[in-house]
Amino acid sequence: MIARAAGSVRIKLILTALATTFVALVVTTVSMLVYDLQSFQQGWVDDLTTQAELVATASAPALSFNDPRAARQNLGLLRVRPQIEAGAIYAANGALFASYVHTPSEMPTLPPKPGPLGYAIEGGHMVVTHPIVEEGERIGTVYLSASYRLLDRVQSYALILLGVTLGSLALAAVVAHRLQQTITRPLLAVTDVARAVMLRRDYSLRVSERDSGEIGTLIDAFNDMLAEISRRSNALQDANRTLEHEMTVRQGAERALLLADRRKDEFLATLAHELRNPLAPIRTGLDIMRINASDPLACDRARSIMERQLKQMVRLVDDLLDVSRINTGKLTIRREQLMLQDVVNDALELARPFIASQGHTLHVQVPEQAVYLVGDATRLAQVISNLLHNAAKYTARGGSITLEAEVRAAQVELRVRDNGIGIAPALLQDIFEMFIQADSSLERSTAGLGVGLSLARKLVELHGGSVHADSSGEGQGSTFSVTLPLLAEASAAAPVVEALPSNARLHRILLADDNVDFVNGIGGLLRSMGHQVHISHDGKQALAAAEAFAPEFAFLDIGLPELNGYDLARSLKRLPALRHTVLVAVTGWGQQKDRQQAFEAGFHHHLVKPVSIDQFQEILAQTGP
Repeated sequence: MIARAAGSVRIKLILTALATTFVALVVTTVSMLVYDLQSFQQGWVDDLTTQAELVATASAPALSFNDPRAARQNLGLLRVRPQIEAGAIYAANGALFASYVHTPSEMPTLPPKPGPLGYAIEGGHMVVTHPIVEEGERIGTVYLSASYRLLDRVQSYALILLGVTLGSLALAAVVAHRLQQTITRPLLAVTDVARAVMLRRDYSLRVSERDSGEIGTLIDAFNDMLAEISRRSNALQDANRTLEHEMTVRQGAERALLLADRRKDEFLATLAHELRNPLAPIRTGLDIMRINASDPLACDRARSIMERQLKQMVRLVDDLLDVSRINTGKLTIRREQLMLQDVVNDALELARPFIASQGHTLHVQVPEQAVYLVGDATRLAQVISNLLHNAAKYTARGGSITLEAEVRAAQVELRVRDNGIGIAPALLQDIFEMFIQADSSLERSTAGLGVGLSLARKLVELHGGSVHADSSGEGQGSTFSVTLPLLAEASAAAPVVEALPSNARLHRILLADDNVDFVNGIGGLLRSMGHQVHISHDGKQALAAAEAFAPEFAFLDIGLPELNGYDLARSLKRLPALRHTVLVAVTGWGQQKDRQQAFEAGFHHHLVKPVSIDQFQEILAQTGP
């Protein structure tokens, strides 16, 4: 069955190429035929006009001296042109002065008076009327009638073009057959396996085709994805067998399995559809490269189309793999100081081409003042670009999309708003689940697998933020809001730092963190508020400086080099001068067991990164030695 389906696709691709070639050849043939007939007609007009001018020039003296015999002799010279069947010279008053007939037995009818100047086609003849002028005065008219065999010209040209068309179709069939085998065979193999998996539920199937470049990447990613689905399917089946002993639990598990199975089937069906969609522009690109092989610009455009479609297929699989890595705990993010404006610019660079291709208007509003946060620049740009891409995809062409950012206390809220198809109220709670789409009908104009929003939510949560969707209903547009914690940075935050109250206490503060940018930024802010700050970048350095500095507060990172934060806290507590020092753990570890371990080591407070200057100020204001 799969072989028959693959053969059908190949035949359709070849027929499509032949049909496209035939249409192109017909259009070209008609265009060339029209152009040739126009050129043929213009050539006859120019030729007869030239002959008329020669006769007019030679016959002007004959008219002036009223010598019809000389005029007839001049017309008789037209015998060397057998196509000119008749000619005549008329006097200024329109009377026939002299005439000529190539074949006297077929005496054509000459007009009693000359017609308007110029040329005319009358039946199978072309007639040219030209004035005879002497010293600026019209003294007569030349009339020429020639045989105009247009039909013979059309028949001859049509036979030639028919031969060229048949030869071109034969060559196109051979080229299309070779190209479709080279390019579409790996992609057809992927779609055939996807269809077989969907029908047979056999997740052990794999694509055996091998290729290089992006198609090879797509095949490898697809096989990896099937392996992951197979592992998860087996896990679900094992769980189902384990829970069969409890009726209530078993029924709940069965419902969960049915839902997962239905979504899995929908996903595989959608995946097969989404992988087939790019075949159409790839096929068109091949046709462009074949028909316009001598046009480098057309070939470059075709290659760009094909590369873009292949990248889209790879992107679908990459999104799935990212979600899988997050769910299995294999995806890690870099935590570094970022400027919000840079992240937004990176996201716009990714999303602008697709938004522009849909004819949308994009409005961007971000704070002019630098806004800092901690996170992975690539992943945050991916979140924003996914939301922008979603807005453009589910908004009718020519719509409006707005990206705006607003700083609120220790957080920044990013909103992506559109005037697209909106979201039904029943879907608002589930829109971030895997394989859920706002429009899942067969008639939808948009495409996708329903993983982009789920991936965006998981990435935001890894950054300590949240994301939610709002919509007034279908057809009312939608708004997606992302909230992320801010990082106070000295150069950006110093101008807006409020002055300390006159009765506020100033403290000696020890900061220990191996994140140089973070600790220097926080230290600069605390110094700008009047506090005395000592900064260390490893545990031993902090311990060596602590006894002489005698800090009232010590903000310590847990993952310090040389001496970790727990051991550093225990060592500080043993120093007599630091018995009343308030110890604060500042760490990226935020589970309950991490908090308990910090308190057992002697810490008084536990802050989870990213932290803001407000959290520091709250501890300084509420606690003192």
